[in-house]
Amino acid sequence: MDNGAALDELAGMQALNWDGHEARVAERAVPEIGEGDALVRVHLAGICNTDLEITRGYMAFRGTLGHEFVGVVEAGPEAWRGRRVVGEINFACGVCSSCRRGMQRHCSARSVMGIVGADGALAELLRVPAANLHAVPDTVSDEQAVFAEPLAAAFEVLEQVHVSAETRAVVLGDGKLGLLVAQVLHQAGARVTAIGRHPEKLAILAARGIVAREIGSWDAASAQADLVVEASGTLAGFAVALAATRPRGTLVLKSTVASSGASVDPALLAHIVIHEITVIGSRCGSFPPALRALASGSVDVAPLVSRTFPLPEAAEALRHAAERGVLKVIVAPADGSSGPRGTSARPGAPSPTPATLATRTRATLQ
Repeated sequence: MDNGAALDELAGMQALNWDGHEARVAERAVPEIGEGDALVRVHLAGICNTDLEITRGYMAFRGTLGHEFVGVVEAGPEAWRGRRVVGEINFACGVCSSCRRGMQRHCSARSVMGIVGADGALAELLRVPAANLHAVPDTVSDEQAVFAEPLAAAFEVLEQVHVSAETRAVVLGDGKLGLLVAQVLHQAGARVTAIGRHPEKLAILAARGIVAREIGSWDAASAQADLVVEASGTLAGFAVALAATRPRGTLVLKSTVASSGASVDPALLAHIVIHEITVIGSRCGSFPPALRALASGSVDVAPLVSRTFPLPEAAEALRHAAERGVLKVIVAPADGSSGPRGTSARPGAPSPTPATLATRTRATLQ
């Protein structure tokens, strides 16, 4: 492949870099791509709770943050150039035992975009293995497509657990991922109850016919379900989710939390054994179901966007994303406006505060 002409025109780029102490937008070299790689010009990138956990010590990552994106291939294999794409975040070796079994997401030598050993998507340009790319349907906007990665993670639950019209499901947590998981289970036919702390977030689900309850008016032990998905983003959520799971039910864990010195109460482990509860860890998922859901409208992501920032203000965007009650914060590297291609920030969205991420406190589900 001949990428010389395209790359020769690119000198440097802006990216949100985390050095272990501070996140700031800085000039970085354009990523080098090898055979089989693509260079993507990022249109939009989303900020995820994992990005916030990295700033609290998760995975000890250093480099460009971000793993949710949509963009256009600028250089790389001819078949991909000029196409609008999203991409899977696990960069696999292709030769280890996991890869040979088709489990590239669990490659023993993998790097993970913006999380482990690979720079992320909060940048003007991004290196992605072409094997990880998925073309975005013309009917799906950039503002929808940027949700492909977290929505794929929500659909992973359906790959791990059989769901039917008889399945009573509880989704614990009304953050971004919880709202997506609740919609995915609902469109799959499950009888879903979503539990959270924020009436305005729960209203998003209620508008789609999903039962939504504030945690203060809900008793986990008396409302046990066949399937519980813990997506609260808190350590306290595990105990609540466990109490909500019926004997021989299934508990799916979605939260990744950075917390030094934390331990699991042995009584909770005994509860799992005594009640024969199946506990499943759930991480990344397949992109095609997510893109189909976005194209069909069976999952609605528009109400989940709280605010869009231009890339030069990405550090401020990260601080804003850590504010209590904020849903999806998007960064737009492709232009310098306050929103992508004329889309302004949501009216009435609060301005970021100068408080540091280290002193942020999050509500727990105790």
